Amino acid sequence: MRLLGSINGFKPIFTQNPSKGIMLSFYSTETLPSNPWRDTLYGRISQIGDPKLSVSPVLDQWIDEGKSVIPNTLRSMIRQLRAYRRFKHALEVSRWMSDRRYMILFPGDIAVRLDLIARVHGLEEAENYFNNIPKQSKTLPVYVALISCYAREKYFEKAEAIVQKVNELGFPLTPFAYSSIILLYSKMEQHEKIEALVEEMNVKGVPMSSFTYTNWLNSYAAYPNINEMEKVIKRMEGDPRVTLDRSCYSVAADGYLKAGLIDKALKMLKKSEGLIREDNRKVGYNILFTLYARAGRKDELYRIWNLYKSSKIVYNAAYTCMINSLLKLDDIAGAEKIFEDWESRCCNYDFRIPNLLIAAYCDNGLLEKAELIIGKAIENGNKPVAVTWERMAIAYLKDNETAKAIDALKKAIAGSERGWKLGHIMSSACLEYFKSRGKVEGAEEFVELLGFSDASSADAFERLLDYLSDIKPESNGVNEACEDDVVDNEERDMLDTSNK
Repeated sequence: MRLLGSINGFKPIFTQNPSKGIMLSFYSTETLPSNPWRDTLYGRISQIGDPKLSVSPVLDQWIDEGKSVIPNTLRSMIRQLRAYRRFKHALEVSRWMSDRRYMILFPGDIAVRLDLIARVHGLEEAENYFNNIPKQSKTLPVYVALISCYAREKYFEKAEAIVQKVNELGFPLTPFAYSSIILLYSKMEQHEKIEALVEEMNVKGVPMSSFTYTNWLNSYAAYPNINEMEKVIKRMEGDPRVTLDRSCYSVAADGYLKAGLIDKALKMLKKSEGLIREDNRKVGYNILFTLYARAGRKDELYRIWNLYKSSKIVYNAAYTCMINSLLKLDDIAGAEKIFEDWESRCCNYDFRIPNLLIAAYCDNGLLEKAELIIGKAIENGNKPVAVTWERMAIAYLKDNETAKAIDALKKAIAGSERGWKLGHIMSSACLEYFKSRGKVEGAEEFVELLGFSDASSADAFERLLDYLSDIKPESNGVNEACEDDVVDNEERDMLDTSNK
């Protein structure tokens, strides 16, 4: 999602139309110059950051206004949405392209849709889509997309079966196809197969691409094998046929960081920074935020952030990455400032961003600060997600606030749209809390609440039940050592009630 600050000439208005659903229009500020980009088709769609909102009404409205759209424009839009990991919206545009505009899908379009279906709806749906593709349309790009889907989900046997199928069909492999298969073997830790593929490319005269080098580098950086990684870097930099991009050096920097070679990692990061193109700013800089934080270079992290912000268009993902990076460096104060800047700019409140600070506050016992963020968000009409309340419940347990923990857990269950699942951390926190305190009070209510979770929570659920059944009735689940704790909790609850 693009975030609008005071520099933007248009601000979005979302309205509900009974026949069209969610509509998007714009008004311009009186004192600021307008930005024509905002009223392009992609400019309108880019404002809808919430994946729950459909982009189809915006596309329909564009046509209703008498404006035209060509296939390549939609393909470019899909490519951009994928780059920003907005897979659901990219899939919507892909389907609208053929279902509403009756545009012919080329093999590349089919391959992209297959990948998007896998990301949005899962592998089973992607396989169903693949099986229904006409035989004449099952070209190399489609098979390569399926290989990538299987590799991403670590279905290695299925992926290798498709590689074998591609060989049997006699498709001449392209550089991109080789890159995808190299990535597969990298995840499988099959280095000898990677070397064989590279040699095959040499024999057949297939040029290496930046993607090929990046995936080849990654196979060594993942462990890392610095000697072999440096051989690839040397060959890559000496290859006149390849145009390097920032990914190659980012992967190399990651390998050096894993090996503890900070100076070499910083050199790679400088090279990566120099190759970030204007149209790839979001992805490129986010990687730099992460890697500079891992290198422990807060000065470089802030320098890159200021450079990124100079573009005057900042994305939610960048704020997420920067806040997370600062928290990893224990710079809570810095993370708070970045969060405040995000709050002043955001159009659509994404609770994943405040959740970063809320988690940090909970880990450091700063529950009042966490409550302030949640309270302010609710006052402004924003709804915390289930994981927000789950984190608060764990923190309340650690702070002996059983009543508040139960209330937060109830909100987690009520706020979950897909059915709440008891997480391992939550279940362990519940069990350890009641065992360490020797309490029955409150435990029964937790058991009742946790009983609504799915089978994945059964083990912790059963352990908690077993624990409760072992407590002697005459003790009422409270031993002498923790009587003061119970009194403290009761007094605290009374104070909470009186302050409401």
